[in-house]
Amino acid sequence: MTATSCSRGKTEWGYSGFRPPEAKPNRCRLSRTVRPRTVGRRCCPAVKPSCTPLIARPAMSRTPTSWYSRCRGGSAKVVHRGGYYPRYLSSGHLVYVHEATLFSIPFDLDRLEVTGQAVPVLEGVMANGGTGGTQFAFSQTGTVVYLPGRSIGNSVPIFWMTRDGKTAPLWATSADWSNPHFSPDGRRLAIDISDGRQADIWIYEWARETSMRLTFDSTTEFGPVWTPDGQRIVYNSTRGGPNNLYWQRSDGTGEVQRLTQNKNSQLPGSWHPSGKYLAFQESNPQTQNDLLILPMDASETSGWKPGKPTVFLNTPANEQQPIFSPDGQWIAYQSNDSGRVEIFVRPFPGPGGKWQISTSGGLDPAWSRNRRELFYRAPDGRIMVVSYSVEGNSFKAEKPRVWSERAILGRPRLRAFDLHPDGERFAVAASPEPQTETKQDKIVFIFNFFDELRRLAPAGKRP
Repeated sequence: MTATSCSRGKTEWGYSGFRPPEAKPNRCRLSRTVRPRTVGRRCCPAVKPSCTPLIARPAMSRTPTSWYSRCRGGSAKVVHRGGYYPRYLSSGHLVYVHEATLFSIPFDLDRLEVTGQAVPVLEGVMANGGTGGTQFAFSQTGTVVYLPGRSIGNSVPIFWMTRDGKTAPLWATSADWSNPHFSPDGRRLAIDISDGRQADIWIYEWARETSMRLTFDSTTEFGPVWTPDGQRIVYNSTRGGPNNLYWQRSDGTGEVQRLTQNKNSQLPGSWHPSGKYLAFQESNPQTQNDLLILPMDASETSGWKPGKPTVFLNTPANEQQPIFSPDGQWIAYQSNDSGRVEIFVRPFPGPGGKWQISTSGGLDPAWSRNRRELFYRAPDGRIMVVSYSVEGNSFKAEKPRVWSERAILGRPRLRAFDLHPDGERFAVAASPEPQTETKQDKIVFIFNFFDELRRLAPAGKRP
């Protein structure tokens, strides 16, 4: 968490996470209609000056690396690192969850800084480190209600999953991985792995069960995307300052090349099948995330030269994850343009219409290379599939249907799965089998819990 003194009395709260999130303040009325905006990797929803500022939890959130509050006109500072699902309580405390335990920290709301040490106050709170979500809530009068259970961590193996919900180990080693992406020939899988300090790009050759670390810089790299010929991988890196786009050869030889230079955070989406265009998302302080196209000139033989990025889609909505269709004529992406995050399709290079694909929320679009099918992840974790046809300049999508009843787990840094080129199986973090899940039919209420917080975590001098 970071905090600043307010020059105009308007406080902003949020996370420092990898995914540009959508956030809404909790139990606070906005002073005006405000679209949450992202600054780099931080989410900053504004709150009414007269309202007690609260920590914002992104919808479909991801685990944060730190928390922060920010005031317009001021600079941010770190308040606390680690944990997730932070909340400010009227007892004068911040609470958050780490490994199924609720922690509390005394907090000075005027100075926006902690005034004591974090202490555990409640154990056995159901939580999910992969999504950053947990099952507790506080009332204004000090009653806490929670769902007892355990924590699901970020470190899990990678599994194959087929339509019938059956899974088999793909990479049996547990790791904090995200953004899986198969090579064009399907023999290798690129992922980013975090060691708790930074994330790096790894390549796993599943048939030979061998892995190779691709990036060794001291900064974070994530979001790997293969070029259509499988020769290179493009990714996001902070090695030059802001989160910009870099690429290097997938065999680890040669030098890393910077493709873009911008003060705004960028994340690669997909390559056009010709290899001449890279679709990516870029944060914008005024319009959240926009979709852009980076043209690439020359060839692997003569040398590549990145051109000037052009805007593909720039609206007040939050557009993310632009994915080219196999024929390069369409781009699927996710956007909250309709009020919640859904999957849409637009023609490339445009102009043209817009078609909504999902109907009840959607994330992580993925095209099949073998059939006219478009996949995405539903809010409940199930993989959905939509058959489609093209008539002239119109995209005809059928009704979404469930591809598999087996839900998958979210990942902390954006994409949670990838479709193998054979179109029959996915690389996923598998959820437990339905029959092995413990029935959750009990919730716990604790009254006057603010008194307990003041006893366990009394305000004191700033540590």
